[in-house]
Amino acid sequence: MWGLAFFHSRSAPQFAPHFAPPVLVASSILLDPGLLTLGAAAMAAGFIDAIVGGGGLILVPSLFSAFPDLPPATLFGTNKGGAVWGTSAAAWSFLRRVRVPWNVVLPATAAAFVGGLLGAFSVTQVAPHALRKLLPFVLGAVLLYTLARKDLGSQHVPRSRGLSVALLGGGLIGFYDGFFGPGTGNLLVFLFVRAYGFDFVHAAASAKVVNSACNLAALLLFAASGHVLWPYAGLIAVCNVSGSLLGSRVAVRRGTRFVRGMFIVIALALIARTAWDAFLRP
Repeated sequence: MWGLAFFHSRSAPQFAPHFAPPVLVASSILLDPGLLTLGAAAMAAGFIDAIVGGGGLILVPSLFSAFPDLPPATLFGTNKGGAVWGTSAAAWSFLRRVRVPWNVVLPATAAAFVGGLLGAFSVTQVAPHALRKLLPFVLGAVLLYTLARKDLGSQHVPRSRGLSVALLGGGLIGFYDGFFGPGTGNLLVFLFVRAYGFDFVHAAASAKVVNSACNLAALLLFAASGHVLWPYAGLIAVCNVSGSLLGSRVAVRRGTRFVRGMFIVIALALIARTAWDAFLRP
C-alpha cells in the first residue's frame, strides 16, 4: 500500500494496486504544506487552462519541484491523471453555453487522440530536451502574430479549410501534448482562431474538447506503463476540476476580449518560463 510519506521521501515509489484510505488522504493533505501547495497549483492551473490554456505552466513545474528524483514520464503521467478531469469538466461547461462546429472539432479530436498516444509513448523512450528548446520560439511566433493582427479572434466567422488542417493540426498538437504538454491549449486556440475563423471563446471551447482527447490518450498509455502516481493524480483532479469549472464560466461571461487578453498574458508567461527552463536554468 502506498504511504503518503512518499511526498517527503521523494524517491521512486513501489507501485501497488491499493490506495491509501480516504480519511488518511484527506488528513495528510490538510497537514502537509507540500500537498496543499500542489492542490493550490492544480486549482490555479485548472482556472487558467479552462480560459485559454497554459495551466501546465503552473502544474508541471510544481510536480517537478515536488518530486525531483522521479522520471519525467511518471510526472507527466501524474499530471495527465489529474488534468484530464479538469479539461473534461471545462469542455462540458463550455459546451453547455457555446455551440462548437463539430465538423471541424471532431476530426481534430480524433487526430489529437492518436497523436497523444504516440507522444506519450515517445516520452517513455526519450527525454523531451529538444522540445524544451524549441517551444519558446514557437510560442513567440504565435504571440507576435496575435499582436500584429489586432482583429484576430474578435469575431466568430467560421470558414471552411477542409479536414486536412484539422487532422494535421490536431495530430501534431496532440503528439506535443502527450510528449511534453505546457502550452497545448494555447496552440489549439491559435489553430482554431487562425485557420478556421473562430473567435476566442469558441476557440477556447473547441480547444477543451480536443485537449480532453489527447489528455485521455496520453493517460491511457502512461497508466499502462505504470507511470501514474494515482493518489496525487486524485488530489490534482479534484482541485483541477474546481478551477476549470470556474474558469470556463468566467471565460463565457467576460467574452472574447477578455479571453484574448488572457491568451496574450499566458503566452508571455509561457515564453518566459520555457526560455528559462531551456536556456538559463543552472
